Amino acid sequence: MASAAEQLAANMNFGAFAKATELHKRIWFTLWALVIYRVGTYIPIPGIDPEVFRQTFQQQTQGILGMVNLFSGGAVERMAIFALNVMPYISASIIVQLMGAVYPPWEKLRKEGGEAGRKQLNQYTRYLTVALALFQSAGIAFSLQAQPGVVDANASGVIFIISTIVTLTGGTMFLMWLGEQITARGVGNGVSLIIFAGIVAALPISLWTLLQQVMVGAVSSFILLLLAVMAVAVVIAIVFMERSQRRLLIQYPKRQVGNRMMGGESSFLPLKINTAGVIPPIFASSLLLLPATAAGFMKPETMPGWAQWLPEVVRHLQHGQPVYIVVYGLLIIFFCFFYTSIVFNPDDTAENLRKYGGFLPGIRPGKRTAEYLDYVLSRLTVIGAAYIAAVCLIPEIMVSFMGAPQTARALGGTSILIVVSVTMDTVAQIQSHLLAHQYEGLIKKSKLRGAKR
Repeated sequence: MASAAEQLAANMNFGAFAKATELHKRIWFTLWALVIYRVGTYIPIPGIDPEVFRQTFQQQTQGILGMVNLFSGGAVERMAIFALNVMPYISASIIVQLMGAVYPPWEKLRKEGGEAGRKQLNQYTRYLTVALALFQSAGIAFSLQAQPGVVDANASGVIFIISTIVTLTGGTMFLMWLGEQITARGVGNGVSLIIFAGIVAALPISLWTLLQQVMVGAVSSFILLLLAVMAVAVVIAIVFMERSQRRLLIQYPKRQVGNRMMGGESSFLPLKINTAGVIPPIFASSLLLLPATAAGFMKPETMPGWAQWLPEVVRHLQHGQPVYIVVYGLLIIFFCFFYTSIVFNPDDTAENLRKYGGFLPGIRPGKRTAEYLDYVLSRLTVIGAAYIAAVCLIPEIMVSFMGAPQTARALGGTSILIVVSVTMDTVAQIQSHLLAHQYEGLIKKSKLRGAKR
């Protein structure tokens, strides 16, 4: 007689991956969508001289154009049609989620609207994305117009500004749509994968640039070794912290159903240390673009008196400035708490536990359970926020105070956090699809055997 393990092995659908045609389609759809995105990052907007702009860009890597170049995979450096990437969409998401917490009609949609309310808020996010993309693309258009030699003489003027605004805004809207399609028809989160693809595409170039600097003596070997150790340590820390969780014991009381006793079981409620994921640094980076975007509309000498402070604020909010490091860290911490409060509601969780008869040992159901969950989650978020802020600020501090090259930003901190976290989430989704196919194979085989009997 075969053992239970042998029977399970016989029933297991080990060819699930080969037969998982739906998963194959999702993976191929995701890959082709990312290929289309990468092709678009090499198509320049009409009316500019790419070579002149590239030379100008090398002198302005600290400004508005350089801040999003990392997330766009070099599209800003080439001033491609996808130069704005999905940053306006992320900024719109920030504003809508903030308004959903303080504006009563939107708060009602978020809490009580269900699926219809979520769709309505998503529609508001799309409308706001268009407005922000128009605003940011106009800032870029005026900035390009003000730089000598960048815009072709035949293309300058109102026509260039209008065409640039339309092109950049259309590129952002296309990427927003593409991200939604990846989420619905592919694997992983579409917007996160688009940012992930841009960072991964820029990493080899940054690494090669760093090695060239070491070979010519511009960067010391010690700095290179320090960056390598930092990158390995950051990856290990990210994997450890992203998989860490606090497991709260939940018990269910026994109850009698007919002549049988049901229940009396226990389970766990997992609370991640970093519930917010990679959202806080992305939100913080996107928000820091707004002052620089506003400054791009006007030249310092033509600014009105009330706006003379804007260039100084923008200067302090550049990479490497102490004010930028402090503001960036504070924004990351704020968005850690804010986004955690959105994705996890202690009151709803406590109500669901009470509804199904579950309770935390030693904690009364209802309000007391919600307060305890909020207490535990707040303590976990403090650790998670400190971890994310430290990971993202390490390369900034190394560049500003330890003499590390500018490429250190692309080889550590925010970029590694996004790459590792998105990779883990995507792999987890693929494993979930494979596991679902394995269960389907087990169910089908068990039904067939039951029919034979």
